[in-house]
Amino acid sequence: MKSIKIRPYIPERLEIEEFSPNHIKLHAYPFEPHYAITIAHPVRRLLLSSTVGYAPIAIKIKGVAHEFDSVRGVSEDVAPFITNIKNLKFKINSEAQKQEKFELHYEFRGPIELKGEHLNNEIITILDSDLHLANINNEAELKFSLIIQKGLGYVPSEAIRAEIGNDYIPLDAFFTPVKKAVYEIENVLHESNPNFEKIIFEVETNGQVDPMDAFKEAVGIMHSQMSVFGAELNDVPTSNNRLNDDSPELKTLLSSVEILNLEHRPSNCLQKSNIKYIGELVLMSESDLKNIKNLGKRSFDEIVQKLAEVGYAIGGDLPNDLVITLNKRLAKLKN
Repeated sequence: MKSIKIRPYIPERLEIEEFSPNHIKLHAYPFEPHYAITIAHPVRRLLLSSTVGYAPIAIKIKGVAHEFDSVRGVSEDVAPFITNIKNLKFKINSEAQKQEKFELHYEFRGPIELKGEHLNNEIITILDSDLHLANINNEAELKFSLIIQKGLGYVPSEAIRAEIGNDYIPLDAFFTPVKKAVYEIENVLHESNPNFEKIIFEVETNGQVDPMDAFKEAVGIMHSQMSVFGAELNDVPTSNNRLNDDSPELKTLLSSVEILNLEHRPSNCLQKSNIKYIGELVLMSESDLKNIKNLGKRSFDEIVQKLAEVGYAIGGDLPNDLVITLNKRLAKLKN
């Protein structure tokens, strides 16, 4: 073991245990002594607070004015029915994940014991299919609509009320799909030093998202939050800086969108939105691009296709140091 170091050791081992599709353990090691807690604690907090999920934020029931009302022919009052709806665990089907918000409509006629499985459709799949929702008596009818929204954390119904119509009842929204995020730190032997550390992360979700995807998202958020320091710190030269102004990849990303040879409409939309460079498109999310004023589906598809021809995608997964440098250079070019 060397007694004098010039840089901290970078851990290289990652092992994954899968207990179920929604429950994993990750073993990462070896970390320098006292580094593990520095890494593990913020990742855990981000897993619990910043993992995106979907939740019902409002409900409209035919013939019901408020949550303390009742529906003729339904055994449960509206309040327990709403509680059952809020307890639903569901997964958004792949195509619907492109949307941030959608409205679902249901109509049931008795006699029937309404369960979670009855709400399955092309948009959502109910994970707890046997969950009891309501008993609808003979010849009674229950019509209701749900607004499903993408979001973070917990949002109380009072905050949601202003975002929905008067005919909807707002619901407390529990977006977080992560049920469990805990870690342990153990000592491991490395290069004859018994004080190196291992992080053991345990992550469990409600099935709405894959636990590994949730973990990657939390790590990605931590990287992006740290990038605020990169714009200035990137000016400091280092011996192992992997990017320079002559990087072919950086040159492509800083090229004008005109090299894509877009049709007039998408080109005009980008120009009006002050989007001038390839890198700006690559850094955008799909939803951000689709929300550009007057940019239709055909124009969106053309931009995606033209970007693919130069080797990039909307929301492309670029290395963090490249993102930092790109943001810095774009800021200078557009000032």
